[in-house]
Amino acid sequence: MLSYRSKPHCGGQGVYVRHLSRELDALGHYVEVFSGQPYPELDPGPRLSELPSLDLYRDDDPFRTPGLSEYRDWADVLETAMMWGGAFPEPLTFSIRALRALRARAADFDVVHDNQGLGYGMLGVRRLGLPLVTSIHHPISVDKRIELASASWLGALNRRRWYGFVRMQARVARRVAATGSLITVSESAKRDICRDFAVPPDRVHIIPLGVDTRVFRPREAARVPGRIIAVASADSAMKGVATLLRAVGKVATDRDVHLVVIGKPAPATERLAAQLSLTDRITFTHGLDDEAFSALLASAEIAVVPSLYEGFSLPAVEHMASGTPLVASNTGALPEVTGDAAVLVTPGEDEELATVLRRLHDSPAERAALADRALARVREQFAWSAVARATVEQYLAAGAAGGPALAAGAAGGPALAAGAAGGPAPAAGAGSAAVEAAC
Repeated sequence: MLSYRSKPHCGGQGVYVRHLSRELDALGHYVEVFSGQPYPELDPGPRLSELPSLDLYRDDDPFRTPGLSEYRDWADVLETAMMWGGAFPEPLTFSIRALRALRARAADFDVVHDNQGLGYGMLGVRRLGLPLVTSIHHPISVDKRIELASASWLGALNRRRWYGFVRMQARVARRVAATGSLITVSESAKRDICRDFAVPPDRVHIIPLGVDTRVFRPREAARVPGRIIAVASADSAMKGVATLLRAVGKVATDRDVHLVVIGKPAPATERLAAQLSLTDRITFTHGLDDEAFSALLASAEIAVVPSLYEGFSLPAVEHMASGTPLVASNTGALPEVTGDAAVLVTPGEDEELATVLRRLHDSPAERAALADRALARVREQFAWSAVARATVEQYLAAGAAGGPALAAGAAGGPALAAGAAGGPAPAAGAGSAAVEAAC
């Protein structure tokens, strides 16, 4: 698996890599994860091979300039130069490093799984004689539209540079779909991929994500009265944190509530919390391990996914598995994922969200009914073992379409180089075309 960055507990990429690799290993396949920083936390079985970037966006020193001694090759120089130009380089530069690593070890693997990286380096994988399967959780073109819609003219200019990667990802997706398999997580995401990336619908296969119910589960401890919880892997406009803060600000005028947001707030979010006089009614936390993270989800009376769009939403399923009554935006794949196990609200409408939060705060019976439906839905639909079995079917189909023969089973199962690159990449232009040709 190829994962340009794999945050272990917050954000879908590291979670996907960890659980899918574990279940593939349990089926008897050899799984090796190639990842850049931050590295994933893998369960026993799968192997981690580190492909370090320059780590230009580390939490304690974002947008840093590396020292001369840190440069190892031309990919490192490209990474820094693209950052200076306002682009996010890691998916492209990671794909170059991954192709280099695979070229040296092509005989060790039967299939390569790229998880939403879609960097130009992936176009070289087929020339190594390896089938390629690619996961696209949703097209980042959706994020781009949402952020541009709320940006000033100067902000829009910066966002266009940052999101220049969309052209590259669309090109790579179309090329991969011609000979390989594309996986996505919902009907909503499939429609968006086919529309924005011009991929034929019959080339996109739906495999929903799972949840680890050993970790995310109801607890015996009583829930904290008035606690509302949300998870924001990235504090961007698409995640709807501002809408949630405004709604909680309204509820807090006549209810005793406290909001916990798992995620690192952007400066604009901190300013909004202060403007709404919520500094003593809101807690931001991040960097939690599995036990602390899951226990916190299960401690709340209400969970909220206020996003303006989601291609799936692992946090929604984790809230449901925790037995926490859920309020979610009626957008993207959220209605498809939650079914009748959540109260759906109009995205971006803080007054409507506040009304629902008040109602649930005052109604233990409705909260209990939502929790029961959520737990039943998770048991029926979201198991990582089923995700792994369906993914292996795509591996076998990709091999039959022109790669090495793959044999399903335990000791004789395919050797998998799987990956999860899932974020912005650089603009496609003359320079990008040269990189594409080189790959």
